[in-house]
Amino acid sequence: MHKKVVVRLMAVALLVFVVCVGATAQINAVPGKALTILMLPKFLGNAVFDQSHSGALEAAKELQNPTPLEYLAPASGAPGTAQIEIVTNATTEGVNAIMFDDNAGEQVTPAILAARAKGITIVTWDSQIPSGRGEQVFVSQVDFDLTGKVLADMSLDILGPNGGNFAILSASPDASNQNSWIAAMKNVLATDPKYAKLKLLTIVYGNDQSELSYNQTLALVDKYPNLQLIVAPTSIGITAAGKALTDQHLQDKIKVTGLGLPSENVEYVKNGCTPELALWSFVDLGYLTYYTTYLIAGGQMKPAAGVKFEAGRMGTYTITKDPTRPKTNALRVLMGPFTIYNKDNVDKGP
Repeated sequence: MHKKVVVRLMAVALLVFVVCVGATAQINAVPGKALTILMLPKFLGNAVFDQSHSGALEAAKELQNPTPLEYLAPASGAPGTAQIEIVTNATTEGVNAIMFDDNAGEQVTPAILAARAKGITIVTWDSQIPSGRGEQVFVSQVDFDLTGKVLADMSLDILGPNGGNFAILSASPDASNQNSWIAAMKNVLATDPKYAKLKLLTIVYGNDQSELSYNQTLALVDKYPNLQLIVAPTSIGITAAGKALTDQHLQDKIKVTGLGLPSENVEYVKNGCTPELALWSFVDLGYLTYYTTYLIAGGQMKPAAGVKFEAGRMGTYTITKDPTRPKTNALRVLMGPFTIYNKDNVDKGP
């Protein structure tokens, strides 16, 4: 073979090798970049968001970002749309990135798009933007479709093979993660005969306020005398429901399950009101979200399906298309896993 042809073929082979390796190579963070990052949870005063903040601070220290992490959110009880003003203000204040936990649904999209137009990195966590517009990647605590099955499984475990009547106590109507979990649970109930005897009576909203969630629980008891279970996929709601039923000495008649902090539900697990609940590590969620945001905002990673990156003590993750939002261009980093808590391990939970 002619020498020039051989050289050209070798060059092409090398180029293909570099492209292939580049597409699959793991990205490792270069520490020390000065980035102004805002962490914006749904609201202040929720222990799970405080834990996420702690995880983000841990990551910020490891990555040696000399600029302190900003932590800002609406007051507890404020409407989800209160986040929009914070995003809008941050856009004019020179932040490099916003770690955003959507409590405003699609209403926040214009503000998010305006931030992106200014070059601000937008990484969502805990609760995604439904359409994915403006969101560069979503750090998902668990698979949202699996969440529906976990909620259905715990409900069936508690009610038994004969099933029964249950209600859902959710957070706010615009919380996209809550809506996704509920939709996934409904789909499981509708498509799997295993759950045929579980009957959903209604969905109510406590807006992630303890007092309102407590009162919504009592209203459910009054309205539905045949109610046997309350499913609360919200940490404030599940605790408020357990307290309301315990205060009314109804823990033997009506049970509670859902997603919540074990440490806030020990009493209700041990008195039988909340036989099972599930959760993931919010500390890890904050930690992983910060790593993801730091890499993107610092220009070290361009989010795309198939991109792999290292996130400190949590190891390697791969960005994928979000299978729970198939009609969008949304991307996802999946954390996991779930832990199921009951009387045997509730004392060991966060």
